[in-house]
Amino acid sequence: MSSIVDAAEPQQQGKGKRKETVETVVVRFCGDSGDGMQLVGTQMTNVSAAYGNDVSTLPDFPAEIRAPAGTLAGVSGYQLCFSNHDVFTPGDSLDTLVAMNPAALKTNIADLKRGGTLIVDEDAFDKSNVAKATYASNPLEDEDLLQPYRVHKVPMTRLTRDAVEGLGLTVREADRCKNFFALGLIYWLYERDATPTENWVKAKFAKKPEILESNLRALRAGYNFGFSTESFTVHYHVEPAKLPPGRYRKLTGNEATALGLVTAAKLAGQRLFYAGYPITPASDILHELAQLKNFGVRTFQAEDEIAAMSAAVGAAFAGQLAITASSGPGICLKGEAMGLGMITELPMIIVNVQRGGPSTGLPTKTEQADLLLSMFGRNGESPLPIVAAQSPGDCFHAVQEAMKIAVNFMVPVVFLTDGYIANGAEPWRIPEMSELEAIKVEHPTELNGDGVYLPYKRNEKLARPWAIPGTPGLEHRVGGIEKADVTGHVSYDPDNHEYMVRLRARKVAQIADFIPEQEVDGPDSGEVLVISWGGTYGAVRTAARELQAEGKSVAHAHLRFLNPFPRNLGDIISRYKQVLVPELNMGQLRLLLRNQYLVDAKGLNKIKGKPFLVSEVVEAIEELL
Repeated sequence: MSSIVDAAEPQQQGKGKRKETVETVVVRFCGDSGDGMQLVGTQMTNVSAAYGNDVSTLPDFPAEIRAPAGTLAGVSGYQLCFSNHDVFTPGDSLDTLVAMNPAALKTNIADLKRGGTLIVDEDAFDKSNVAKATYASNPLEDEDLLQPYRVHKVPMTRLTRDAVEGLGLTVREADRCKNFFALGLIYWLYERDATPTENWVKAKFAKKPEILESNLRALRAGYNFGFSTESFTVHYHVEPAKLPPGRYRKLTGNEATALGLVTAAKLAGQRLFYAGYPITPASDILHELAQLKNFGVRTFQAEDEIAAMSAAVGAAFAGQLAITASSGPGICLKGEAMGLGMITELPMIIVNVQRGGPSTGLPTKTEQADLLLSMFGRNGESPLPIVAAQSPGDCFHAVQEAMKIAVNFMVPVVFLTDGYIANGAEPWRIPEMSELEAIKVEHPTELNGDGVYLPYKRNEKLARPWAIPGTPGLEHRVGGIEKADVTGHVSYDPDNHEYMVRLRARKVAQIADFIPEQEVDGPDSGEVLVISWGGTYGAVRTAARELQAEGKSVAHAHLRFLNPFPRNLGDIISRYKQVLVPELNMGQLRLLLRNQYLVDAKGLNKIKGKPFLVSEVVEAIEELL
């Protein structure tokens, strides 16, 4: 596998140290929200991906911009799994936990496996921080608590201050470098080459030489501590994964969505217009697209969600590839203008990066509770196609599928991701343009009637023509009031209204004839079929394959197209004795499947703001078996 970043050979392991080769490692950095855990987790991900490991990540951070320091509510964490083979999840239990303060220890220690490595900054465990974490006494003195783990109490704060001494930093500035000390120590522990991180630091702080030097010193001090201390007697090596050959980069779901949209515009030969309003966890799509204006992308930060959705409708009317993105609360506000896009039959993409709800809910945590909102969250009979991505890298391809549906059928399309997909990252093979399918867009320039232009005359897909306003002779109007068939004139005729409502619904339903048939991983028939969608893909696929390897009769169908369902889904369901639907909600897909196929599907439902563990899915399948 080639990579955008070339990793150098790891350094020596240290005198008297023993090295073990392992297949898969799960590491979590956690500390206060100001401790830079997301930064070091990202750097660890980049380095592991550059080395050639397959990687899956789970960033986790508080909703508050700066929660009270040292409190349980202020803990920020970053988990990554890196392996010498394909991985689909960031892992169930931790091999190594780095806890920068007592609150981080308390909120994360339960996820560390027995015999796992616990690394703590012992300098942070003073009386004040211990009290903020609601410990009655210093947990580092609790032998019963720590007995199951290999514990390393490292004076990170003091050692970091020593490393940066003489650079003229304040104590506060020096302490900000301790995350790089922790990162350097983990680099030694797992034989990671620090060169990509050092290059990143040099580029990031090129104009701040003292900050640049302090971070490099802290990083090297952490590495050297692992190399030289007697506390660590073993470290670990993970071979590169045998991934398909190609050029790779690390990519988050939001980054992949933005790149997929720009690529779709290129494939269609059209300009891309994005209108949005900042909201967690969708804002990064706006940030990414704003940096790509040299590719003909126009971004508009609206004053609110209603304006953003309305602007997208206007841009679609003007012939642009129109996009807007939000999360659940914003999608609620967009509902009326989404209905306008539906009744005017204009192509656009509405991205919903789902988060924990209702209302403000859990803004930085993941959930799948907006499926029914996407299906029915508009007034009147207003069906829209729904496409859902399954992983960070998959967003690139899935959003292009959504765009094809939008322009081929002249309809707004809801594109679903979630907080886990949006913020998570994985190695992504950069495709060649020749591998991507063109998106055909036609803007008529001639009349399609007897001396007139008929804006609602339809083709075999029931799609109306997409004429650009101002095209000579093709003047027309669209709006939210019901329109007469073919001519588009305002119509209050009851028979016409029923005809148009059923026609628009039929257009969406017949998309099933044009999308791929559903595939199944596992036996074609048998005991249990597990049906999943969205970001649950990794945990469910891993669980199903574990049980298949044990000879169990288990199959897995992961849905990308949620409205309409693939045309063969009913036949697939009929071939299994039982159906299990794991969802991060109270059973929304299960409700739709029961309604359409009259199947007695069972649910596995979790609403904790966290993705499924593989073990949770395995247990639920085994109960059915």
